[in-house]
This record gives sequence, C-alpha cells and structure tokens, in this order.
Amino acid sequence: MNTRTALLNSAESAARQRGYDGFSYADLAQEVGIRKASIHHYFPKKADLALELLERYAAGFMDDLAEIDTANSSAADKLRAYHTLYRDALVDGTQLCLCVAFSAGRDSLPEPVLRVLNQFHADSITWLTRVLSIATDDGSVAGLTDAEAEAHATLALMEGAQLVARAADSAAPFDRATAAFIARLSAPSTH
Repeated sequence: MNTRTALLNSAESAARQRGYDGFSYADLAQEVGIRKASIHHYFPKKADLALELLERYAAGFMDDLAEIDTANSSAADKLRAYHTLYRDALVDGTQLCLCVAFSAGRDSLPEPVLRVLNQFHADSITWLTRVLSIATDDGSVAGLTDAEAEAHATLALMEGAQLVARAADSAAPFDRATAAFIARLSAPSTH
C-alpha cells in the first residue's frame, strides 16, 4: 500500500470514529509512521484530505449500490442489502458511515467537501427513489406510498439510526430503529 492510500485509510478510520474534527495530521503521522510535515506533501491542507477522502468514499458507496442492483432482483432484496451497508458500517457501534460522520460535523467542513457530501445524499435519494419505484411494480415493500418521499425517509432513517447507535457504542439501537423498515420488506427472493 502506498503512503497516500495509507493516509486516506487512516483518516477514514479516524473520521468514522471521531468525526472530522476528531483527528489531526499528528494522529495520522503516528499511525502511518511518517513525519507530520510529510503529510503536507500529499495533502497540503486538511480540507484537501477531506475532499479526496469523501470523493473516494462516495465513489465506493455508489459502486456498492451498483453491485446491489446486479446481485438482487426484487426491490426488497435491494433495500435489505442497502440496510446491510449501513449496518456493517457501524462496526458494532464503534464507527459511522463517513458521510454520516461528516454530516454531524458539517460546520467544520469546507464548501467543496459540503458539495460532495450533498451530492452523495442526492445520489442516494435518486437510487432509493428508483428502487422504491420498482417496489411499486413488484409489490415487495408493504405500505409503500410515494417513492421519493419514502426515499428521503429511508435515508434519514439509516443515517439517524447510525447516530443513535454510535452514541450508545452499540449496533442494537440501529437494529431497533430499523426493525419496522425491515419488517415492511417481503421475504428474500431466491436467486
């Protein structure tokens, strides 16, 4: 692994555990094993690091959504897999999705990072709206009303449930908060 990737990985882990303001270049230097001044060669400012970090994370998340689309036929199965992405990101309540962590500390984020964060949310809503529209056709989600409204509610549920779980340092609150959502999904289809 090259130094740039090691720094991004270290920063992602720190930000997902402690937020954007919860780590410094000194923390990264110690974990990666380089001098603090050397980090500035890769990322002159923390804002540069945050931007590249979030762009990488958002691209990876969208790749995950594309894989979910390919691997699952019914809308319910896609939504179940989407839920699993958020559940797994908790790492038993010790971390948050990077976008959730950055959203919670948005006042410290520079404008370019906020644009990427808002685009991540817009792309997530677009994906969810499409999947929930499929659910209207395949009948795999109970009580479905308006697909776009449901998409906004689903994103808010997943991100809010993560915050509650992180505060408790346990995934159990996430599971309780999302149980009604999961109950609305039909039984998994067989592939």
